[in-house]
Amino acid sequence: MPVLLRFKGYRFYFFSHEFGEPPHVHVDKDGKTAKFWIESLTVVRNRRFTPLELREIERIISRYRLDFLRRWNDYFDDP
Repeated sequence: MPVLLRFKGYRFYFFSHEFGEPPHVHVDKDGKTAKFWIESLTVVRNRRFTPLELREIERIISRYRLDFLRRWNDYFDDP
């Protein structure tokens, strides 16, 4: 489970067995979890984050989007 970033108490990561899905990131903090498509910043799943927290997470993903995509592609495109 590659961890991409720890920032403001959030942990951004993806699972190593998630082939076949668009690039996405999971986010956890204080027992809450969410999943975002990286390219569109769409919330795919949310468990207990408030709308305010989701907007903050979206801003963080937007800021690190290119790095997240590069790391996703490096991980899953490597033979």
